[in-house]
Amino acid sequence: MVSLETPLSKFPTVKKAILKKLHSLGLTKAQDLLYHFPFRYDDFSKTVAINEIVPEVPLTIHGTLQLLSNRRSFATRKMVTEGIFADDSGQIKAVWFNQPYLIKNLQVGDELFLAGKAELNKYGLQLVNPTYEKHRKDGSTINTGRLVPVYPTTSGLSQKQIRFLIKTSLDATNQLSEWLPAKIIKQFNFLPLAESLKEVHFPTGDKKFEQVKKRFQFEELFLIQLRNELWRRDLFTSGGAVSIKFQEEATRTFVEHLPFKLTPDQRSAAWEILQDLEKKQPMNRLLDGDVGSGKTVVAAMAILNTVVGGYQATVMAPTEILATQHYETFTKLFEGFPIRVGLLTSHQSKFLGGDKKKELLDKNKLGEIDLLVGTHALVQDKIKFKKLGLAIVDEQHRFGVEQRHKLQKKGKGIKVPHFLSMTATPIPRSYALSLYGDLDLSLIKHKPLGRKPIITKLVEESNRSKAYDFIRKQIKTGRQVFVICPLIEEEEKSDKKSVMTEYKKLSEDIFPDLRVIYLHGRMPAGEKEAVMNKFLTREFDILVSTSVVEVGVDVPNASVMMIEGAEKFGLAQLHQFRGRVGRSEYESYCLLFSNSLNQKTKQRLEYFVVNGDGFALAEKDLEMRGPGEVFGTSQHGFPELKMADLSNLEMVKQSREVAKIILEEDPELVIHPLLKEKIKDWEKTVHLE
Repeated sequence: MVSLETPLSKFPTVKKAILKKLHSLGLTKAQDLLYHFPFRYDDFSKTVAINEIVPEVPLTIHGTLQLLSNRRSFATRKMVTEGIFADDSGQIKAVWFNQPYLIKNLQVGDELFLAGKAELNKYGLQLVNPTYEKHRKDGSTINTGRLVPVYPTTSGLSQKQIRFLIKTSLDATNQLSEWLPAKIIKQFNFLPLAESLKEVHFPTGDKKFEQVKKRFQFEELFLIQLRNELWRRDLFTSGGAVSIKFQEEATRTFVEHLPFKLTPDQRSAAWEILQDLEKKQPMNRLLDGDVGSGKTVVAAMAILNTVVGGYQATVMAPTEILATQHYETFTKLFEGFPIRVGLLTSHQSKFLGGDKKKELLDKNKLGEIDLLVGTHALVQDKIKFKKLGLAIVDEQHRFGVEQRHKLQKKGKGIKVPHFLSMTATPIPRSYALSLYGDLDLSLIKHKPLGRKPIITKLVEESNRSKAYDFIRKQIKTGRQVFVICPLIEEEEKSDKKSVMTEYKKLSEDIFPDLRVIYLHGRMPAGEKEAVMNKFLTREFDILVSTSVVEVGVDVPNASVMMIEGAEKFGLAQLHQFRGRVGRSEYESYCLLFSNSLNQKTKQRLEYFVVNGDGFALAEKDLEMRGPGEVFGTSQHGFPELKMADLSNLEMVKQSREVAKIILEEDPELVIHPLLKEKIKDWEKTVHLE
């Protein structure tokens, strides 16, 4: 008997090699399998006689295997398995490629179900790589003759294996507690949890299936909204904020001394923030601005008002390099103002007059540092502020929710610092409601006047050598180049370019006379920082990297962004890459390479080439790829959506309203202990700590 806690190692069919692959998907026990939801379904529910088969239509046939043999293809030298399959209405040929083991699994005379699409070619009508399933006494099927679930998997772990394990684990569904409040289940006519889990994995009917999808979509959004609402209430009930008066004269002087004119968007965002600072409830605002739109200057105005108003401010960045860049930028922006800036990271500390960490901490505690810039080191317990009035987090999706709120609680006594979060990931306003429901939103959509557009080209493979010549010319004029690849190492059966292969090719074959370095996510944090610093200080000409350079790093000397396997990235992510260049007076370029001949992919990349508006690209990305991929696992503190659709704004709104009502009636969730427990478990699985 399988229980929720039964480890997958105890399942009879799970050997060591399979166990390792299951663990790589985050699956360790039966309960994990129950929540390993399909990402789509193959509709093989139509079972037809062989003489009724229509080419290219998904279907299932039921009959007997009459012949099975292996042969090697004359053209490709690959193994082909051929079978003849028959029912009362006729015969059809089935062909499987590179599956010679089928000869051992199947016997002539076996009664089988075959599912897939038939192809009509020069050999006549035949089934190509159909899914097969042996007939059971009860006539039930898992892989054919129904809506068949297709799951996230990994190389060497088949859909059949996952389906079998999930089918086995369904025995444990009755041990699950129904955590969704009864009145919500009644209000939306949801099916019970155990029945819903069985139905989502192995649907039995259209109406039931739609009910179940709705339940799990609602659940995901409801948990997000409930968590957001709990944070908001915790923040507002833990104490009021200090009221920071608008410092009109200082602000006017600051703006007049800027070497550029503020855009209307910058002015509007700054005014929203400055108005929030005057309130006695803590500001909780997200400043969302496209790459190069000037968020830092808006943040500087908030810091200026805070410090002139008699309070301290702090800025937390995701990397040491970005923290250092912020330190230098703010120091320069505040020249002529009596604002004492300090820097604190795991490896360095800096302030006017010294670099001793203890001295910096002491000064900060005494209120002698007005602005402390740093990394996640800022949330350590030993970091004390005398009068913290404003906490700012840059690239806030790189931090867990818990880290952000620890920073917010750095105020002294009952007062809570105002909180400003910044991101360069363009998020359409409607989706921000779901993603960051606990934050108010300010948008900077337009870039400063005079900013040169980045020339973007989709380069044909036949023009690759010309692109390399162009890159060489750019480097000879003193510029630097980014090269982005989707993978770290080459994978079998993958057409994706890898960092290590590309690094070897560029450094040894294409540019042996130039200085090439590589960077990827598996490198230790210190090593990554060191590589970026070397590139920043122009010790290298070309940086070959994965998407780790996507956000934040400012390399003014870089003028070319070359992206391999561009079709593997979303438009919003491509836009982030493109934003790594064009950050100074030099004309800059973004060169896209793609192996895909798919028309839809080509249209998507061509849209990117002619469109430099990050918010428009984000909208298009959501339309074409869906929110699950766009806002998936790259969002720390935001779960990967398995079922929910962020574009369903009606459900987003409903889930928020229900969350608010539940908490109004039961603020501590005393009446709903199972719901309280569910939130705790959910936070662990989506890494909100």
